[in-house]
Amino acid sequence: MSHITPAMQALIGVPGEVQTAPTPLGPDTLRRFTQAVMESDPVHWDPIEAERRGFGVLVATPLQPMHLFARPAGTPDTFERFQDKPDWDGMGGTVSKGLPSLNLPFKRLLNGGYACEFFQLAKLGDVVSRQSRYVDLSERESSSGPMIVFKTETLYTNQHGEKLLRIVHTELAR
Repeated sequence: MSHITPAMQALIGVPGEVQTAPTPLGPDTLRRFTQAVMESDPVHWDPIEAERRGFGVLVATPLQPMHLFARPAGTPDTFERFQDKPDWDGMGGTVSKGLPSLNLPFKRLLNGGYACEFFQLAKLGDVVSRQSRYVDLSERESSSGPMIVFKTETLYTNQHGEKLLRIVHTELAR
C-alpha cells in the first residue's frame, strides 16, 4: 500500500510563494552571524579587504541568506505549539518555506541533509528573497517500517533577481 497520494504527487514542481526577508542585510546582522559561525575571512568585516578583493562592499558568508528569514515581530513563536502539543516534532515545517503541507501520514520528521549550490555572496544592503518547490517524493521501507522521502529546492535571490544560493533539502517522514 502506498502512502503517497495523487494530491501529494500533484505538488511536485509547483512553486511556492516568494518570500522576502523582513530587512535588508545590515551591518549588525552580518557582524553577528559572522561571529556566530566563527568566520575569519576579512571580506565579511573589513570594508577595505572586501573592496580589494572585488566585492565593493562587505559580503555575507555563503549560507547566511537562509538565516535572514526570522519571524516578523509580533508573530507567534513556533515553539509555542509545544504548549498544546508537547510531543510535536516539527512536522509541517515546509509551510515556513511557503509551500503547502504534504499532509504526511507519519508522526516523525527527520533531516536527511542539504545539498547547496553557491552562485554569489549576498552583499551588505541586499534584500534577499526565496522561493521553494517540492522536487522529489518517494516511499521506502526502513527497518522501522515505511517512510516517505521528500526533497524541497529553495532558490535565494537578491533584489535584482540574481541567484545567490540554491539548496535542496531532503527530509524523511516515518
